[in-house]
Amino acid sequence: MAINLDLLLKAYASGIFPMADARDDPETFWVEPKTRATIPLEGFRLSRSLRKTIISNRFRVTADTDFENVIRTCAEAAADRQETWINADIEEAFLTLHDMGLAHSVECWASDEDDGAEKLVGGLYGLEIGRAFCGESMFSRKRDASKVALAWLVARLKFGGFELLDCQFMTEHLASLGAVEVSQQAYVQQLQRALQAPDHSVSAIKSPIRSSGALSGVGAAGSAAGGAGVGDGAGAAGAWTGGEAALSSDGSAAFEALDKLLVKLDDADRGAVGLLASSGGSSSPGKLIAQLLTQTS
Repeated sequence: MAINLDLLLKAYASGIFPMADARDDPETFWVEPKTRATIPLEGFRLSRSLRKTIISNRFRVTADTDFENVIRTCAEAAADRQETWINADIEEAFLTLHDMGLAHSVECWASDEDDGAEKLVGGLYGLEIGRAFCGESMFSRKRDASKVALAWLVARLKFGGFELLDCQFMTEHLASLGAVEVSQQAYVQQLQRALQAPDHSVSAIKSPIRSSGALSGVGAAGSAAGGAGVGDGAGAAGAWTGGEAALSSDGSAAFEALDKLLVKLDDADRGAVGLLASSGGSSSPGKLIAQLLTQTS
């Protein structure tokens, strides 16, 4: 049965999200974990090897370019997961939310070794709600693709003025990238602070439902068995923004803000746009992302 989108947004605003037991399961249930995994945006763990991969621009990284393909690939069985929790109703709901501008994806592309054609090799998707981004799932078909996608997401959220990145359940993969586990109560408090900022995506949500209230069938599932896997100083970013996040004109978060910065970088032929003289006089998308990830507010 199709998921009511108003109910879905209210659920996320209350720290609750939908899951299914399998891809072909027609039933959807609501989950309120006892603990939550989040990645502090200032605490993303950028290892030397990951930084090198990002700077090398091994992958072409885009946002909201192929949302449908990303969510469908996340919903497929893979070697590391025989079943996924994304059923047809959840997929349909998020495709609609994407059309509404509320759900977003990050894609990693690479040339195929056999025919040279560029293919989608990694990505993630999630829901924007106020200054929070609820990461839903990610996949990787090439080494480090999902890590690069997540790194680009964190940089995008930092630059766009977001405050919270929810990853639902903790995994070793997420922990290696800086994820921390907090109680559901602490998570909801963080979420409510992120929702206090003016934002059109949640303006219609007047009274978020309580964990013990009107949303029937909510489980306290703390197991990660079916869990979602969302898994250089002041430089170009600081020069364009003065070190401040690029908020929308009304003070809300802006997922697309990074795109505008990348366009400026591209317009200058990827030259020394906004870089300090000590940076070596050149930049690239990967270098920009690495700078955003290491720049503190």
